[in-house]
Amino acid sequence: MALEITDANFEELVLKSDKPVLVDFWAEWCGPCRMVGPVVEEIAKEYDGQAVVGKVNVDNNPGISMKFGIRNIPALLYFKNGEIVDKQIGAVPKSVLADKLKKQLA
Repeated sequence: MALEITDANFEELVLKSDKPVLVDFWAEWCGPCRMVGPVVEEIAKEYDGQAVVGKVNVDNNPGISMKFGIRNIPALLYFKNGEIVDKQIGAVPKSVLADKLKKQLA
C-alpha cells in the first residue's frame, strides 16, 4: 500500500530513502487524482521492497507542495538519492508511471 507522506515525514521517507521513490501529489476534490490513485496503489504493491511509493495530500501538506512548486495535480514526482529525477503531471496509463519507475531501478 502507498505510504501517507506528510510535511513531517517527507525528509525521512523520500529524501533519505536508499530506494527510488514515487510520490503522488493529490487531493480529494481532484477527479483525475481519483483515477490515478488506484494505479499508484497497484504500483506500490508491485514494487514493494524495490521502491518507495507514497501519496501527499496537497490540502493537508502545503509545505511540501510549495517546496516543489506543485500547481497542477495529480503530479507524480520520482526521486532518487534525494533528488527529483523525473515527473509526470496529469492522469496517464499505468504503463507510463511504471516505466518511469523501472528506469530508476535500472
